[in-house]
Amino acid sequence: MYFESLNGWATIPFVMLRKVVHSKLHMAVATAANPEYMGSIMIDADLLAQSGMRVNDAVLVANCRTGARFETYIFRGEAGSGKIEVNGAAAQLVEPGDRLIVIHFALVDDAEYERHRPTVLIMDETNSVHDVLRYDRGPK
Repeated sequence: MYFESLNGWATIPFVMLRKVVHSKLHMAVATAANPEYMGSIMIDADLLAQSGMRVNDAVLVANCRTGARFETYIFRGEAGSGKIEVNGAAAQLVEPGDRLIVIHFALVDDAEYERHRPTVLIMDETNSVHDVLRYDRGPK
């Protein structure tokens, strides 16, 4: 698809992008809430690798106890630690032990949308992966 300029001198390629779920940590347990620390969510490096999330990616976090939602970015936590730590101002919205849903989004074009299947890690109470799901795109 192309967008033609009003003066007719040039065409600019135009691609429509969809915001879709890239990956999700479902029912992770907050291990700490540090309001004095610089903002972010620290996530165990092993969970980042398994989910496809990366350091500095923006994520939406939902607190299952309070219903609060906030956006922040990812810091890498120690591999194998099981740590999910909410830092900075967002730490006011979380208490240790709260169950969290961490959602990472991606912008994809129609071709990528056809191939994309989000990775969902179902977490247990120790922040170990209980199950891995891959969401289907569903009907058009």
